[in-house]
Amino acid sequence: MSVPTCPPSTPASARWLSALLAVSLAILPGSWAGAQPVGLPSLGDVQGMSIAAERRLGDRIARDIYRDPDYLDDPVLSDYLQLIWQPLLGAARTRGEVPPELAERLAWELVISRDRRVNAFALPGGYLGVNLGLIAVTDTTGELASVMAHELSHVSQRHIARMLTRQDKMAPWMLGALILGALAARANTDVANAAIVGSQAVAAQTQLNFSRDMEREADRVGFGVMTSAGFDGLAFVTMFDKLQQANRLNDDGGFPYLRSHPLNSERIADMRARLPMATTPASPGAAQNGPLREPAGPDRRGGLLLDLPKASGSAAQMSPALHPLMAARAKVLAEKGTDRMGAWLQNGRGPEASPGDRYAAAWSAQRLGQPASARELAQTLRRQVTPDVAWVVDALLLELMLSPSRDASAGAAWSEPHKAMRDQALASGSRALLLLGAQAAIASREPQLAEARLQSWVVVHPRDALAWETLARVHHAQGQTLRAIRAEAESRVAHLDYAGALERYRGAQAQPVAVRNADPMTMAIVDSRRRDVERLLREFEKEEPGS
Repeated sequence: MSVPTCPPSTPASARWLSALLAVSLAILPGSWAGAQPVGLPSLGDVQGMSIAAERRLGDRIARDIYRDPDYLDDPVLSDYLQLIWQPLLGAARTRGEVPPELAERLAWELVISRDRRVNAFALPGGYLGVNLGLIAVTDTTGELASVMAHELSHVSQRHIARMLTRQDKMAPWMLGALILGALAARANTDVANAAIVGSQAVAAQTQLNFSRDMEREADRVGFGVMTSAGFDGLAFVTMFDKLQQANRLNDDGGFPYLRSHPLNSERIADMRARLPMATTPASPGAAQNGPLREPAGPDRRGGLLLDLPKASGSAAQMSPALHPLMAARAKVLAEKGTDRMGAWLQNGRGPEASPGDRYAAAWSAQRLGQPASARELAQTLRRQVTPDVAWVVDALLLELMLSPSRDASAGAAWSEPHKAMRDQALASGSRALLLLGAQAAIASREPQLAEARLQSWVVVHPRDALAWETLARVHHAQGQTLRAIRAEAESRVAHLDYAGALERYRGAQAQPVAVRNADPMTMAIVDSRRRDVERLLREFEKEEPGS
């Protein structure tokens, strides 16, 4: 999250900023970072906040996160995180850490921030945030899984609800502002420093920091969840070692995770002591990464056909070769300076460059306006990687084909091999490849190829805003105005922007009679959904300030 470098000028924004300042101490280094919250309920007492209230608060915070410029829906990274997240969540449910009521009523949704600093955070209602910086700094999938398991455990043990119990008389919008303030201040030290005044800030700090007991509980539960999901528990310790080393180097702001989750020798020793008791994957190649994925099929790296990832209903059976590619993607997406990208490009051109280095080089070349170099590096990389991760490079090749620097709008530019690649992407079970395939269908002037697949996807995944947006583009490309407007409205509903959705539904109802009469089924859906969204908007506005 980020906040403006200059104070907002409007009174409403000033009041909101004041609320943010009241809690920014939650992320400051020093003695406050490890403070023991005062007067918190016992670890089993969550009577002060119901599951429904926690979910409403989480939705309110998530709505603002979706609007933030740092929010990122990167389908490739999202697919990767889901390969980790789903086994962790499944293991937590199997172990009883996530009872059926929590599983059904909380969101259990991941959000990605563009922030290059190393951080992850749990929010009320089952939302978990992951910074690009965390993905980039981890060396293995297991290290990333250890942090995600820890944050999942903060949610499953309802630590946030416990912390907020003493604030149960505060308006939900103010609670949301307080938590958003802690996130915002992490991106702006001026805001954080301005908050070092008054007992109110200290009180907020003690309420929003996880206690030592909660941190130990999240470690214990997270370790059990992680190992039950099939990941090697040793990665939990190696991640602690990485964070401890950063702590020794006098963290300069690049590791906010150390502030909100302060390390101590007791936590590290406890994790080391648990290693002999953990059941680790049988395959030595899976150490610190998770179980190995079986090859996706015969090696077809010489052509353009996609090697697609297999669907997995339990553990994330990933090759150790996958994480370096995803870490490289994360670091390039988080980078804003051209100097580093230039260095990565040069490093990835060497004959001995690793797959991760070559992937970073290809992305850097694309961002530096060198599309030909990017395509050449990606093709070289595809010949270099093993078949079980070739789908990641195929996704990269599709992205490069769809880049603005290429005249992808000319359907004639799409050769038969490229169209075959597009069609396999559309047929895949991967969200990233499906969305890229749909964009390719639009670019190659055959949008109808993507319509049925996207419609099937959003039926199963109605909260997928980007899929709805892509479906809207498909409808627009076919001149289906009413359906396109409806899909745009649903994308706003998915991001909890009920006011924006209502505006789009009204726009559909205001279409000429001929347009409305041409598609009576869609019109009936629009009328019904408008009533649903009006009700949701009224409920959302009940607890807004000034209402």
